[in-house]
Amino acid sequence: MSPDVDPAPGASELPPRVDVAVIGAGIAGTSTALFLRRKGLSVALIEKGRVGGEQSSRNWGWCRAMGRDHREIPLIQESLRIWKRMDGLVGEDVGFRNCGILYLCRTKAEMEAYAPWLEQSERHQIGSRLIAPAEVRQLMPGFRGAVAGALWTASDGRAEPSRASPAIARAFAAEGGTLLTNCAVRALDMQAGRVSGVVTERGRIAANAVVLAGGAWSRLFCGNAGIDLPQLKVLGSVIRTHPIANGPDQSAAGDHYAFRRRADGGYNVAHGGRSTVDVVPDSFRLFSAFLPALRSERKGLKLRVSKRFLEEWRTVRRWSADEETPFERERVLDPEPDGKLLRQAFDAFRASNAAFAQAREHSRWGGLIDVTPDAVPVISGIDALPGFFVATGFSGHGFGIGPGAGRLMADLVAGDDPVVDPAPFRFGRFRDGTPTLIDAGF
Repeated sequence: MSPDVDPAPGASELPPRVDVAVIGAGIAGTSTALFLRRKGLSVALIEKGRVGGEQSSRNWGWCRAMGRDHREIPLIQESLRIWKRMDGLVGEDVGFRNCGILYLCRTKAEMEAYAPWLEQSERHQIGSRLIAPAEVRQLMPGFRGAVAGALWTASDGRAEPSRASPAIARAFAAEGGTLLTNCAVRALDMQAGRVSGVVTERGRIAANAVVLAGGAWSRLFCGNAGIDLPQLKVLGSVIRTHPIANGPDQSAAGDHYAFRRRADGGYNVAHGGRSTVDVVPDSFRLFSAFLPALRSERKGLKLRVSKRFLEEWRTVRRWSADEETPFERERVLDPEPDGKLLRQAFDAFRASNAAFAQAREHSRWGGLIDVTPDAVPVISGIDALPGFFVATGFSGHGFGIGPGAGRLMADLVAGDDPVVDPAPFRFGRFRDGTPTLIDAGF
């Protein structure tokens, strides 16, 4: 089952030519399109299914600087500045609130493990701090269980995933951009060795530049264009509860659970410590690239063999522009959530606070998260294909940093001074001998 997502209707006709075509209408794609439009460029935002239909509406809804990889900190800080003014930017409420986020600690050792992050927090003036059990209980009345303290960041926030991408897309369309839904891009159009547009299932659109913000689909699309993008998928699973009275406003992660209060008074609940990884053919193709991450994160990954192995084995990897593509056969990725992890998470959630004891499940869903070998996104031009840009591999951080990523990508495409240093996000780091660094972020 997928979450309810606000509608964002698309146009019926394709424009013959635009300055930029953006593929994918999740949080990164819609943000890129809006910022490009605000630079005065003509833009087509093209989505194979519905706006925000995949991971951009299926995530936890956290917008956090706390615990970020040090390379992402400038980007999340820019994103939080955008989130704080997002309602004015798009003309409607996307649910952003500075609620603060806690990482609860059972032991003193867990508290001490956050020391490296506190140094980053101080360097970047984020304001994270360790708090004692009494302050934990003051922030979250009704909290149950033994706790040694928590890492607390008051400046972090939350937003509504089901609202955000559609609201940005509607604002983009209202400002003269062309939004196309249920329209798969089959291939890049090439002339004289550079990108000259896209070929969609409904026809061609000429463009000076093309941005791929395809989430979990990006590796498949790039492979057909001759670009080997090292990216795998991780399954995230979420439960939505019915509204709960007198629950805490803060978001938190504890032992086996994490939660975020929604605008309707219910909560989104997930497992705070583990994610599910289906072993697929790409797991073997990319084994060497992802080995450092596997070693570093093995305790937080639940590896399994499922029907997805055969599904991806049977998925065609090359096609021509006049053939039906995998993007048309599966418009929206809607995987089954991991029931075992959700049971563990929901039990721990209900035991964690008196207000949650009688929580009732409303619905649940799964989402496929696009991950890179170093868990840092690619926001970059592709040198081998002039005019082609990629924004993907957000590794579970995409909702929070999506607006900043969109602004950075718009700067790169337009040739303007980038809002943050783009070097950490360059595609070339996977090809130029740069060691794969797994940061101490979490």
